[in-house]
Amino acid sequence: MQIWVDADACPMVIKEILFRAAQRASIMTILVANKLLRVPHSPYIRALQVPQGFDVADNKIVQEVEPGDLVITADIPLAAQVIARGGHALNPRGELYTLDNISQRLGMRNFMEELRGSGVDISGPASFNHNDRQAFAAQLDKFIQKTLKS
Repeated sequence: MQIWVDADACPMVIKEILFRAAQRASIMTILVANKLLRVPHSPYIRALQVPQGFDVADNKIVQEVEPGDLVITADIPLAAQVIARGGHALNPRGELYTLDNISQRLGMRNFMEELRGSGVDISGPASFNHNDRQAFAAQLDKFIQKTLKS
């Protein structure tokens, strides 16, 4: 199992949690972004820079992900593609996307996109906070423990 990170919009505090988890559990963690990223020197952590462009990082992750891999992303369409390929997806707020919930999340995302496109003013997600960080760390730890026992 590897961890892939949709790193362009991933909060730094989440990256730091991932760096510690990669070291602790000896899990290869790859951050994919269209800009140069600084990552700690580690045999378990690497940054992969992709060219600029719409969904280039997402497409690279989908191309590389293998069944059982975990992808960290807030991008619901990317999460849906990962799940379709047999991977797992976790958002930075600690929600694990599954076959059971991804269709609903994708439908809601598309609905909100339509509303915004028609001019309805919709606020974005709440600010990232301490509870989100804790929820992410707990869900990541739970996922890693479950995977290592398998």
